Order: sequence, then structure tokens, then C-alpha cells
Amino acid sequence: MPTPQDHFEALADQLPIGRDPLSVRRRLEAMEAVLERIFVIPGINRPVGLDSIIGLVPVVGDVVTAAMGAWLVWEARNLGMSKFQLWRMMGNIGVDTAIGAIPLVGDLFDFAFRSNTRNLKILKRWLDKHHPATVVVEGEVVARDRDR
Repeated sequence: MPTPQDHFEALADQLPIGRDPLSVRRRLEAMEAVLERIFVIPGINRPVGLDSIIGLVPVVGDVVTAAMGAWLVWEARNLGMSKFQLWRMMGNIGVDTAIGAIPLVGDLFDFAFRSNTRNLKILKRWLDKHHPATVVVEGEVVARDRDR
């Protein structure tokens, strides 16, 4: 029978805690899911995440979600993405934060403009090009054959 320590170690092995591109990709995909689509609004079937929910708190909510979005940019920087792509990602967060700070209009904008999803898309394109071993197809990692 497995001990609690064995159970913990098995769980820890599944967590993407490394610095390799695959672990970073999994972490950022999980963070984007939490920030942009953790709940589905009944009736309209529209996914909503913590970005929209925390953004309802005036000013403080937008600062907190901007900090969480900036973490995605920090991870991308650590992978070695170009400054142009990092500036695009920061621009997405800046637009989301600036317009999101406007009462009511900003909350509706947060609901429609998903800066973290846009940033994850930029990151995935870069990872697919520079680290092809991290390509994920339906939850499974696919190692591309370079000899073709």
C-alpha cells in the first residue's frame, strides 16, 4: 500500500515545476486557463476566469490581474523570447489593465478582451518554432521527427 510520502512524490512528479520549455508551457497553459476560463456562465456558455472576476474590484483587481499576467511575460523572458514579442505581450496586458480600470466599461472589456489568451498564443507559436519537442496535441506531448 502506498504511503502518503509516495503519493506526494507521485503527485509532485506530475507537476510542471521545472525550467525546461515543456514545464514552462504546461504552467503557462494552466495559468491562462485559471485567468481566462475557469468557470462557464450558465445560459450563455461563455467561459470566465479570475481576470474578469477579480477585475470587478475597482483598481486593485486590475493591478492584481496585471501582475498575474506579467508573470506569463516573465516566464517568456526566461525562455529567451525576443524583445519584440515580449513588448507585444506587455502591450496586451497594458491595454487590458488600462481599459479594465474604467468602471463598468472596463469590466465588459475584460469579458471580451482576453490578454492572457493572446499572450499564450504568442508564446505557443514561439515554442513550436524554437522548441518543437514541446508541441502538444490533445493533451499529449508529441516529439517531432527532425529527420523528415
